[in-house]
Amino acid sequence: MTDINKLSINTIRVLAADMVQAANSGHPGAPMGCAPMAHVLFTRFLKANPKNSKWLNRDRFVLSN
Repeated sequence: MTDINKLSINTIRVLAADMVQAANSGHPGAPMGCAPMAHVLFTRFLKANPKNSKWLNRDRFVLSN
């Protein structure tokens, strides 16, 4: 795994913990544990363009726990 991938995954983990803390609800275990999976999905498989959210052929990701 490259350094940029490690940094990306760790950034997702920190943001997940911050969101749980800010919401004052929930447990950060699942989002922190799923960070590598989310990174692989968004960098290798999903078709998305954050600059054009109305793109008709985009993939959608919903995480429900």
